[in-house]
Amino acid sequence: MPCRLVPLVVVALAAAPAAFAGGPSPGVSHGGPGVVAPGGALRYAAVGTADQTTVAAIQTKSGLVVRSTTIPGGFGIPAIDFNGTRGGLSADGSTLVLGDSGPYPDKQRSSFAVLSTHPLSLQTQVTLAGSFSFDALSPDASRLFLIQHMAGNDVTRYVVRAYDLGRGRLLPGRIADRTQRGWVMQGMPVSRATSAGGRWVYTLYTNPGGYPFVHALDTVRSQAHCIGVPWKGKQDAVWKLRLRLADGGRTLRLDRASGRPYLTIATGTWRISYPAAARGSSAAGFPWWIAGVGIALLLFARPISTRARARFRAHAH
Repeated sequence: MPCRLVPLVVVALAAAPAAFAGGPSPGVSHGGPGVVAPGGALRYAAVGTADQTTVAAIQTKSGLVVRSTTIPGGFGIPAIDFNGTRGGLSADGSTLVLGDSGPYPDKQRSSFAVLSTHPLSLQTQVTLAGSFSFDALSPDASRLFLIQHMAGNDVTRYVVRAYDLGRGRLLPGRIADRTQRGWVMQGMPVSRATSAGGRWVYTLYTNPGGYPFVHALDTVRSQAHCIGVPWKGKQDAVWKLRLRLADGGRTLRLDRASGRPYLTIATGTWRISYPAAARGSSAAGFPWWIAGVGIALLLFARPISTRARARFRAHAH
């Protein structure tokens, strides 16, 4: 049964939202709305200090805390993109992964707390040498996908890695698009969309100096595809685009802030197409009524000129 005294904790959680970020990773979030569980009945939030973190499962409607636990170390709910998407929950809602609050992207060591959600308790803690941040979980929570920030002056460069939670080890190699071996992973995450069941995770990235792209991650097969987004000029407007799935997951839409589609991507084939309005944006703005009037005048003038020539021949005879 929910405890009636716990809403005081909810106030504390909601009163101190904070995100710790830098470089290509949005970091983690303390307080605020947290991450919503599948079905929408619960959300999970974390708040604490560098020494300990309290994690709470909160009813979204009533605001009552139904479960909570305190774990050692400073952790937060992983931020997925710079537009407020939060993650860390498995598709079935049984596992929650928290990221540490270390300074991004120059961490010498990275830690993740893996909790079961019912009961809410710490299962294991993953510690890795280097700078890592959360990216995704496989549907059965057996595999954790991480963004490894590469050392060097360019803080936007990274690779995707997989961690086997069952065996407790970082898997060798990187998760990359094998059809585009020369593709360099760099940029900032803008928007995230996830397929039903959590198998496919799609992330839109800006890429100054190159093309924006969508990173499509298959969390079951540990495979990735990079789809370059045709773009000219500055990429400031990319930050206003949003990823959305349509047609039962068969189509990935890239929408403008107004909701109008910019382009669509067929999932599986990765073929890009443009809606008629977007494809003919310049044509859509052309004053076609002028052309229509001109055509009508030409058609109307032709029979007049024919009659005039007939009258001229009659007078000549």
